[in-house]
Amino acid sequence: MELFNELTTVIFFISPVLTFFFPSKEKDRLKPKKKQKKDPSALKEREVPQHPSCLFFQYNTQLGPPYHILVDTNFINFSIKAKLDLVQSMMDCLYAKCIPCITDCVMAEIEKLGQKYRVALRIAKDPRFERLPCTHKGTYADDCLVQRVTQHKCYIVATVDRDLKRRIRKIPGVPIMYISNHRYNIERMPDDYGAPRF
Repeated sequence: MELFNELTTVIFFISPVLTFFFPSKEKDRLKPKKKQKKDPSALKEREVPQHPSCLFFQYNTQLGPPYHILVDTNFINFSIKAKLDLVQSMMDCLYAKCIPCITDCVMAEIEKLGQKYRVALRIAKDPRFERLPCTHKGTYADDCLVQRVTQHKCYIVATVDRDLKRRIRKIPGVPIMYISNHRYNIERMPDDYGAPRF
């Protein structure tokens, strides 16, 4: 008799749980979602990436003197090693007025390098350099430069970093300035802009 009483109490407590997970009535069950038929006469919307209006195929119409050159940290360090004056060497390379631009991220990166790179910091604080404020989070300079160049195609990127060069080559219409043979060279620059032929 005790066993029967225990079984009835267990069934009494479990029965609401069982009915919740296994509904017996048709009305208690969830109705399957009906697929909405697409109207064939409706216009199809698709997302197409917006191409910048400044590009005529690979030709960037926004580039032109005075050139705004985004400078990377290692470009300044390698220029010091090669004993090159940044502004003068840029002008010798492009045969036009150049305005070196430095972002807050690059400045922060140079400041983090410490006392050893104090000459680079002094060069970066030169009044001829244009300072560009950063609004994004984080201080990773490569991402900052790539993002800025993707948004505004009016810059030349000056860098010696291979990974950054590889990332910028994927963005159409952005020239790259680099150091080779103790002088500045430019890559992906149209000839009629005064880029030297080698």
